[in-house]
Amino acid sequence: QVQLVESGGGLVQAGGSLRLSCAASGRTFSRYVMAWFRQAPGKEREFVAGIAGLPWNGRTFYQDSVKDRFTISRDNGKNTVSLQMYSLKSADTAVYYCAVGGDSASSPKVSPNEVAYWGQGTQVTVSS
Repeated sequence: QVQLVESGGGLVQAGGSLRLSCAASGRTFSRYVMAWFRQAPGKEREFVAGIAGLPWNGRTFYQDSVKDRFTISRDNGKNTVSLQMYSLKSADTAVYYCAVGGDSASSPKVSPNEVAYWGQGTQVTVSS
């Protein structure tokens, strides 16, 4: 049974930082695209960042609004993916979801209908 468990969310002041982590279990995802999505109240779930798996390991893609502020990384040995967030803004407030995309996909950009597995989500609240 595949499980994605996020951690690291919380309340932070604008300009602050948070690091989200996602631990996957049930199978190895070293070849799969791993990604983060978010969903703010009353809005659709949106792609935030993605990182390709083997053999494209390290290839990343970011939503324009988080580029240069967020960094996605993965540890294939630990089956984890992380999202380091800097210079947080109130607009970043949302529930953040870890997601697994395509197998051996060269593009780290994932649309919601391409997600094979979702985590349960972790709340990030940025106070202004």
